[in-house]
Amino acid sequence: MCGIAGFIDFKKTSTKEVLIQMTDALLHRGPDDAGYETYENAEAVVGFGQRRLSILDLSPLGHQPMHFKEYTVNFNGEIYNFKEIRKELEEKGYSFTSWSDTEVILKGYDCWGMDVVQKFIGMFAIAIYDRPKNKVIFIRDRAGIKPFYYFWNRETCLFGSELKALYAHPAFVKDIDVNSLALFLQYSYIPAPHTIFHNTYKLLPGHYLEVNLQNREMQQHKYWDVFDHYNQPKISVSDEEAIEQTTALLKSAYEYRMVADVPVGIFLSGGYDSSSVAALLQTGRTEKLKTFTIGFHENEFNEAPEAKKIAEYLGTDHTEWYLTAKEAGAVLNRLPEIYDEPFADNSTVPTVLVSQLAKQQVKVALSADGGDEIFGGYNKFNQAEKFTSQLPVALQSFLSGTMSMINPEKIPYFNRKYNFTTRYEKMKLIWKNHDPVKAVKYISQYITETEVESFLGKSFERYHTPFDDGDKLEHNNGVTNRLLAVDYKTFLVDNNLVKVDRATMAVSLEGREPMLDHRVVEYLAQLDSSFKIRDGVNKWLLKQVVHKFIPKEIMERPKKPFIAPLMVWFRDDLQEQLKYYLSESSLSKTGVFDHAPIIRLRDNYLSGKKVNYQKLWQVLMFQLWYDRWVNKL
Repeated sequence: MCGIAGFIDFKKTSTKEVLIQMTDALLHRGPDDAGYETYENAEAVVGFGQRRLSILDLSPLGHQPMHFKEYTVNFNGEIYNFKEIRKELEEKGYSFTSWSDTEVILKGYDCWGMDVVQKFIGMFAIAIYDRPKNKVIFIRDRAGIKPFYYFWNRETCLFGSELKALYAHPAFVKDIDVNSLALFLQYSYIPAPHTIFHNTYKLLPGHYLEVNLQNREMQQHKYWDVFDHYNQPKISVSDEEAIEQTTALLKSAYEYRMVADVPVGIFLSGGYDSSSVAALLQTGRTEKLKTFTIGFHENEFNEAPEAKKIAEYLGTDHTEWYLTAKEAGAVLNRLPEIYDEPFADNSTVPTVLVSQLAKQQVKVALSADGGDEIFGGYNKFNQAEKFTSQLPVALQSFLSGTMSMINPEKIPYFNRKYNFTTRYEKMKLIWKNHDPVKAVKYISQYITETEVESFLGKSFERYHTPFDDGDKLEHNNGVTNRLLAVDYKTFLVDNNLVKVDRATMAVSLEGREPMLDHRVVEYLAQLDSSFKIRDGVNKWLLKQVVHKFIPKEIMERPKKPFIAPLMVWFRDDLQEQLKYYLSESSLSKTGVFDHAPIIRLRDNYLSGKKVNYQKLWQVLMFQLWYDRWVNKL
């Protein structure tokens, strides 16, 4: 695990000193070792930098950048099955000097070219300098667990594990893309490939990018796509067969994520996802696995007691930490440094602090992201299907048209209900489109497009995102599967995985995602929708697996969100910060907002009116980010 950074400079003005600055901006991702190298050819100067967090082969033999023949590799991540691939290469005559997965990547590329990526079970962002082909190749893992950003203006290509590495290069231009800002305001994150800046992108998961140094052409290629697996014919299996096969695949995936030469722990929330990881790994083990939980004193947000019960039942070595508003406030000012692109998931604070808690005892922590997306956990999937199927299409169109003629703020009684105007706008759009995939898009928006226009004081270009790709999915395998496929490419990749990667790396802790093993994802994608949501029961299949290891009576309870109780704290301990950053002077200095509707929303919230605090949280997170990365630099 590490952070990588570098450049391809066709003007040949970039120096090793600049490379060091870019790479060392990622010190938190890899405090154990560093490597900085520049290579010049007729067309450009190439720079590869790496900060290393030693997890496998702790010796200097794992140092990067690493070389073999005329290839150089820069690598962030883990290839969990590297020993099997290494054995295959040894049978072909290759020899090895280290026990690192980096060396396996290099020699695997020499043997199989880009086909080697199909052999990897893992998470990875890889840069390869192929001198014979005069190309630099960037590769991102199938799920997008490991981040990869790049800036490209045809004279300079900059890349890095986080945007802050790109900020350190003098060629980088901080030109805010208002259309991407609009995406952020809607969803609380910016879907790939877009970023907050012009000419700056996220490499799509399951893709690789080739930069031809001879002609400066950049080509992106797809090697894996979750849609392809959802579009395959469904497997005909019994419930018993599905439960058995899913259990076996999860067990294999979880055990692979235990491969390390350092201590490993587990984030345990008490829900089905993290409980499945703890249960399948602790069962049959004599040593007690370390589990970690964050708790809140506000009962409606607190799952710590349930997590403790599960830990006691499984026999793990459990640690918990109850947060206060004061501790949350201390984290608040660190968020822009940790999340160097605007990001407003409402569970960043507890995720950062549970990472901090785990780091005291382990160097690797297993999270359980992806369970809701691959097993069907979110209520929005049920809502999207219900809203688009309960009424005839003609009636939906009629209702949507009628709603367009009525101002929701003028409707007595209802206009005083919580978030009514936003919900009204969403339902109008859902009934207008009669499409469950579009319904999930609108349900996922905290701030509607109309509200975003009011916040910005102008219209904006609607960027294409995977939310708009529903027509690429087959309609013959159940609505739920289509919704899961789209959520996998949006909320999972650019919200949940970003949240955990930055939070863990901020404290030099390696976060692993065992539920996102591509073998698990591919198998579940080929199962009928009824295995995910059955008779109104979400995560039906996962629940059957977990109940084999943990009694149903311990697991069955109302689901609580893993979020900080900001709605409580903002009216008390954090109120002054909210007022300062959402003041007219603070909002005006960014030059992107019409401050009037935001201040009106702020005042309504603080006066006790039923306002969705998440809208304010998103603007606040942009303001904090801008103050750290644009205004002060």
